Amino acid sequence: MKYMLIMRATDEAYAAMAGTDHAEMIETVGRFNQELIQAGVLLAAEGLDDPSESVVVDHSSEPPAVTDGPYGETKELFGGFYILDVASKEEAVEWARRAPAGPGFKTEIRRVPTIDEFPQDNEWIQKERAWREATGQL
Repeated sequence: MKYMLIMRATDEAYAAMAGTDHAEMIETVGRFNQELIQAGVLLAAEGLDDPSESVVVDHSSEPPAVTDGPYGETKELFGGFYILDVASKEEAVEWARRAPAGPGFKTEIRRVPTIDEFPQDNEWIQKERAWREATGQL
């Protein structure tokens, strides 16, 4: 089963992290990522850039409105994510507990449904399945 671990933090947590040596931070995260790789559960992992560089497209109007800046408060924004292939939600939770993070950091864990869970007779699902097979994702 695939699970997404969504990393979030408060302003205070980001401020505390700003004082951390960058090389030390890369070393700590790198060791955790290596554990995920060695366990064979890591499918993807990315950190996200500064939220102040983001753009929001609001579909409440026609045409959709485009504004600069983050959407929501810092504690609501994603700082990065992992996608893991694990046996259960409990295993995903255990990996999240081991993630290198301090006070003010939270990890939301959400299951990622597979294409097999959607109606297989749907033309769009069939096209997506063909694309996934062609790109080696299935």
